[in-house]
This record gives sequence, C-alpha cells and structure tokens, in this order.
Amino acid sequence: MTTRPGFTPPPAHPTRPDLRGTFGMVASTHWLASASAQSVLERGGNAFDAAVAGAFVLHVVEPHLNGPGGDMTGIFATASEPDRPRVLMGQGPAPAGATIGHYRDTEGLDLVPGSGALAAAVPGAVDAWLLLLRDHGTWPLADVLEPAIGYASDGHPVLAAVCRTVEGVADLFAEHWPTSARRWLPDGRAPRPGELVTNPEHAALLADLAAAAEAAREHGAARARQVDAARDAWRTRVGEAVEAFVRTPHRHSDGRDHAGVLTAADVDAFAAGYEDAATVNFRGYTVAKTAAWGQGPALLQALRLLDAFDDDRLDPSTELGAHTVLETLKLVLADRDTWYGDDDVPLDALLSAEHAAARRTLVDERASHELRPSTLLGRSAPPAPPLRTTYATGAPAAALPGAPTGGAAAGVGEPTVPATAAPGTSDGLETDVHGRTRGDTCHLDVVDRWGNMISVTPSGGWLQSSPTVPGLGFALGTRLQMTWLDEASPSRLEPGRRPRTTLTPTLVLRDGHPIMACGSPGGDQQDQWQLAFLLRVLVGGYTPQEAIDAPALHTTSAPGSFWPRTWTPGGAVVENRLGSDVIAALEARGHVVTRAGDWALGRLSAVTRDPATGVLGAAANPRGAQGYAVGR
Repeated sequence: MTTRPGFTPPPAHPTRPDLRGTFGMVASTHWLASASAQSVLERGGNAFDAAVAGAFVLHVVEPHLNGPGGDMTGIFATASEPDRPRVLMGQGPAPAGATIGHYRDTEGLDLVPGSGALAAAVPGAVDAWLLLLRDHGTWPLADVLEPAIGYASDGHPVLAAVCRTVEGVADLFAEHWPTSARRWLPDGRAPRPGELVTNPEHAALLADLAAAAEAAREHGAARARQVDAARDAWRTRVGEAVEAFVRTPHRHSDGRDHAGVLTAADVDAFAAGYEDAATVNFRGYTVAKTAAWGQGPALLQALRLLDAFDDDRLDPSTELGAHTVLETLKLVLADRDTWYGDDDVPLDALLSAEHAAARRTLVDERASHELRPSTLLGRSAPPAPPLRTTYATGAPAAALPGAPTGGAAAGVGEPTVPATAAPGTSDGLETDVHGRTRGDTCHLDVVDRWGNMISVTPSGGWLQSSPTVPGLGFALGTRLQMTWLDEASPSRLEPGRRPRTTLTPTLVLRDGHPIMACGSPGGDQQDQWQLAFLLRVLVGGYTPQEAIDAPALHTTSAPGSFWPRTWTPGGAVVENRLGSDVIAALEARGHVVTRAGDWALGRLSAVTRDPATGVLGAAANPRGAQGYAVGR
C-alpha cells in the first residue's frame, strides 16, 4: 500500500511482516491460540472450526485475560453470504436476583462491585462458541477441543504476565479467596514464568462436553444435536457448581463480603444467538459492529463524524489529527454513556448524517473538559452517568483506587494506562499507573481460503475477577460492573438485561465482500485504538502491520465502564513515540496528557482478504511480545 499525501509515513521498519498467502490466516493475542487455530485450517477445518479451537485454548493459556465463566462478542461473514455481516452474541444477561433494590438496599452498594460474584452476569462465552461450531463449523466437538484439553491436562508454559497477575492478588487469594489460592498458589507461591501449569478440573469439564457430544452421535443424533448435547451438559455442570458456590459470602471490591445471586436456573435459561450487525459507510467501505448493547456503534459514530473532514484532520500522528480524533472520541463516548444499553436505543438517529453534521460543529480548536451527550429530536435524554474523578467508599484502604496490589480491588476492571518501555520488555497490560493488577481481554481473527472471516473478542472470567469455582477450575466474570444502579439509565441493572459491554470486534467490507477483520483488548480503549488503526489503513494507506505498529492514543475524558467508574476531564493518553512536539501541542490545546511509554497502548490484530485475487493477510501486535499472526 502507498501512504496518501498528507499522512505521516509509517515507521520505516515494521516490527514484523504483513503476512501474505492464499490458504488461511489467523491472528490473536497468544501464539498458542493462533497456532492451534491454524492447525485446524491445515487439516481441512474452516475459519469457524479454527476460531472455536483457538478460543478454547485462549481460556487455558490466558486465564488472566479471559475464561469460560466470561463472555464474548463476535462478528463474521460466511463465504455463502459474504454481504451479510452477523453478530455472534455471547453476552450473558443479569441474573434473576440481580435487582437494583437488592444491591442498594440489601447489600448497601451504590455501584456494582468490580470483583466478586455480585458482578457476575450469566456466563455466555462457551455457549456462543458451541453455537458457532454447530451452525457454521464442520468438525466434531472432540477434535475442536483437543488442543485446549491437552494444554489444560498436560500443561503449558505459563506466561510471565499470568505470574505477575497471580503475585498481585496473592494476598487476596490467601486471605479471602481460598479456592483461588488452591488453584494458583498450590505451593504457597505464584507460578514462575515458563513453568508448566495445568488445570485438571477444567480439562475434565471439557472432556465431559466432548463425551456428551460423542454419546449423542452414538445414539444416531445429527451433528447439530451432538453439539447441543454438549451445550446442555455445560449448563447442567456449570449451573449446579456455580449456584452451590456463590451462596457463601466472599470478598468483593468494596472491601466487604457478599454472596452472589447467580443460580443454576439463570445458567440454564441462557442461549447465545445471532443478530444483524449495525453498519455505516465510510470512504467506500462498510464497517460492521454490534448494536448499542455493546460500545461498537461509538466507532461507527466516530467514522460518520470524521468522514466529512479533510484527510489532513484524520492522521492520528499529527497535532491536528490527534486533536480531532480525541475530540471526536469524547463526543461519541458521551453518547455511549448516556444513550447506549440493552434498550430501545435510537441508533438510526445517532448514526444519521444529520446527527454527525451537528456533532461535528462541536469539534473546535480547544480540548473539551465537559461531557457533552447528544439531545435527539423527539426523545427525552436519559440521565448522564455520575461524573467522579475519585470514588469515595467506606471500604478498607487496601480496596481504594491507588492502593498497592493485593487489596480487594486488585482484580477489577480492564487496563487504562499500562506501563512498558519497548516491545518484549513487559506485557504492558497488567497494571495501571498505580501498579494495580487489572483484568483484560483477548482477541482472535481468522480468515480461510473459502472467504469465511470472523473477528471475536473474548473476555471476562479472569482469574482475578472472582474466586475460582470448585469443580470447574475457573472464575466467574464481572460484566455487571458496567451497569448502573439507576432505574432511569439505559445501562441499568435489571434481571434479564445485558450489561452494555465494551467488547467490540470489527468487520470491514468493500463492495459486499469482507476484506478485513480486526479488534483489540482494552475495555473503553478498544474502539478508540481501532479508530486510529482504521483511519491509517482505510484513509492513510498503511498496511495493517504498519498501522498496528504506529503510535496509539486514547481519551480518558469519559466515565470508565469499569469499577470505580471515574474519569479525567480532558484526559488524553498517548504513546511517547507520538513525538514531543505533537504532545506539547496537544497540551497547549488543553489536553491533560499522560505519556504511557513508547510501546504501551493497543493490542490490535487483523486478518485481510482481497476478494479479487483471494490473497489473504494477517498482522499482530508486537507490544508485550505475545500477539501472534500465522498463515500461508
């Protein structure tokens, strides 16, 4: 690709090549997941078989970033219907007992905690993966699960990042979460980087799912019913174990002990599903995302708003471009935090050209320090979220923001400003600026030689999110921390409603054919980092690897989606490689800049396909020396 005039040239020496081939491509946040998925493609599986195999491996090898007790959101297009992007919905809802009255009046909370079982939505990831395999895959379940079962039973060399995460919550485990201590501190210490770590309980559970599918096959069931038998087995095993366990109060991020409300009936009632994607057109491309029960439309709103600007305002590497991008992000995140939720969201109005034109006038020369959500004609605006720069609570000091790792809040949220210096020197995503251990997310993209393409962001159920459930070997997720204890909010806590997730994979189409799947971990930053990536690729002419390598930035001038849900008015976080002149100019415009380090932000990956030639591509993140792209 050739960089367009007006865009800053990409780095002269990319950290790794843009892969090219015609057979199949995978990119993910861990090399074992990428290699496992590619091995499925090599043996005749399609992109969906490969994605499911890679995803179950991610549960095993990145337990600090996702788990079977968490959630996932995917977006895909099939070779048979290339012009119809579909959302794979694996976001579980709030349990029947998760009422505002219970949390406020009985538990004495003003926010849903960031860790502990009260924050657990119904686990949705595993059912979604099995649904995808049933409907769009070709392989038997046992073959797809074989790599994950092998790593869980025989062991895998544990990441240094996992070890640091366990060390950061070791006191919490030892003092308050004994089941997690038995799982992660069996000898009274955290595992050491490179040690073989096993998870026999999880391996046994996966083997039981495979056995349920095989038993259905032996009784003459069709392939779809075989997978459904495994889904039924999952609901029964997990529901019973979870309900029995969460009844016992345990430490939450507010520094107190609470019992969870998740029941076997909640788990049994959930079924993953498919939805049509929300889309906008941008510079000749169609960009597809989830609806507004996720944050995906914020990226669509941003592209709508930026579409009318000249190219010189779209380069995130320049003062003008970075300022324009940051101000646009503030506007769309204000809409996200005010309007989005599992509700009747006026998405057509929010994505309209008229709305974008009106919002565009608010992008001026100075950095805004206000939350400025839209007012929409004919609609009463929901209440804006609370604006807190700090969060006061009666919890013990160790649970407060800024406390040393190991306190009760040590396992909450997703990363904001990670600290690292150069590729390979640190994972860059396991602590925030205060040194607190954070939860995070994974990502996986696959494209096959037939033209099937999928982008998926699995998350939740981190080892540090809530105590390990005995008999299962994993923790529950904490996605309910993204809900508000406010009956008037579209993102309110309410039984059966999905929390407004930050999980936001992306599919890009041109002339009715998928040409790129991409995404990133990073909570509130996911669409922000993807926006800069897409501008560089779709407008600037960068290759995907060049765009991933380029310096990243995001705003913190919006209420966080994760406990304790604070914000930094005018906040901007940038990689130092953006350049001292650009950074100084942003500060002169009023941005409150935090320098995150040279290689600290973003964990993007992507796969591509040229419909005209069939040439495939892949690119992965160098930060932390963990993301991996493979293909041929």
